[in-house]
Amino acid sequence: MFSFTPLLSLLASSTLLVQGLPMSDHTAPISRRGSETPEVFSRRGSETPEIISRRNSETTEIVSRRNSDIALETRDSCDTADGDPIRGVNIGGWLVVEPWMNWELVEGTNAPDQWTFDQTDGAESKLQSHWASWFNEADMAQIAAWGLNTVRIPIGFWAFNNTGSPYISGADAYLERALGWARKYNIQALICMHGLPGSQNGFDNSGHKGNADWAENQDNLLASTAVLETMAAKYGTSSWSDVVWGLELVNEPIVWDETSARSAQSWAVDTVKAMRTHITNPDLKLVMHDAFMGAKAWVPIAQQYNAVAENFVLDVHLYQNQGGDTSGMTQDQHIATVCNYPSTQFLPDSDQTPVLVGEFSDQTNICVDAAGVVTAGSSCSTDGCQCSAQLDPSQWNSNLVAATRKFMEAQLDVFEEYSTGWFLWSYTGPGAWGLDNLFKAGVVGPDHITQRQYPAQCSSSS
Repeated sequence: MFSFTPLLSLLASSTLLVQGLPMSDHTAPISRRGSETPEVFSRRGSETPEIISRRNSETTEIVSRRNSDIALETRDSCDTADGDPIRGVNIGGWLVVEPWMNWELVEGTNAPDQWTFDQTDGAESKLQSHWASWFNEADMAQIAAWGLNTVRIPIGFWAFNNTGSPYISGADAYLERALGWARKYNIQALICMHGLPGSQNGFDNSGHKGNADWAENQDNLLASTAVLETMAAKYGTSSWSDVVWGLELVNEPIVWDETSARSAQSWAVDTVKAMRTHITNPDLKLVMHDAFMGAKAWVPIAQQYNAVAENFVLDVHLYQNQGGDTSGMTQDQHIATVCNYPSTQFLPDSDQTPVLVGEFSDQTNICVDAAGVVTAGSSCSTDGCQCSAQLDPSQWNSNLVAATRKFMEAQLDVFEEYSTGWFLWSYTGPGAWGLDNLFKAGVVGPDHITQRQYPAQCSSSS
């Protein structure tokens, strides 16, 4: 897996960017979800028509039952209750195929990404079944019942314009369905452009694994702006203002050096201007991932747009399970890293740069022995020892559940106090990657996302 540490060290010593200000003065802990998830974790993916039919027939009953527990009301614009932070979840693996999550869908194709999968026999029929079954109204109702208020929905450029590409179109229709369900349950949505022409990062989550031909390819940058203008013209209007909280320009773009960093930031400035010519919702947020450069590098750009209303928001992704400095940490050390996020990841209000945690996970590589002692690693051999990376949460003992819950609660508390809010990756996912699994295992809840067993682990958070 690609390590960002050398890149960040190089850029941190540079001056850049659009305004020529210095980069962040710290090396942010950057990591990415990968494709090495153990096969022991089962997933729902490309299911048989019989299973899909049965699940769909159950949806009406489930939704009807949950409606009785959810207060539904109409609204004119997106706004969390009583100034609550965003408490959200990603709908990952749905409208952008990620084989590490969607292994059942791609099984037998050897497809490493959606670009390849969409060219295989029967791909369109399989995609339609996948889109119809992976996420539905009952899931949106469950998200609301758990006390979350926002969903982040990844989508690829090909949903709006697949001209000249092998991608299969049709995902936009399911996005609209999701927005309708969100409206019904008073959930707001952040629509994230997860894949852009040329691939902004070369990972499967961009739709095309391999080379990232984006930051220094002007044709692809222009094509990216054009598709985002299409998205803004459709979902940035007042007709969607009650449900679409924001539009995210790009997910996890990679910049390799100062030149590509300048290019990415200049592109962001130009694209925000272009999108705003189509937007009629004055409260719509435009979100930009920090490109792994650190939040401080984006302050001058954010200040250009946020003098009157803070509608330009920066997205950072905070994983502690993908190698680097966090790979040898115990859970207490993972929690200490979280407690330092206010100084290492977030910014003071005076910087006029709201920061959103667009992705994070409760998965860490830890083992817990029978006495409850936590060590770093993904394997152990003593009796009664369990490792989170090797077992589904449904198999975790009380010690492993407790250790993981402490980490989760620390993250949520810090995110809610020092940032605009958070989106867990993901609603459905293998092991501790899935919010549904975490609720079932007792890592969160049992009924509501705000319930705590280990409050105020970071002394300055509440």
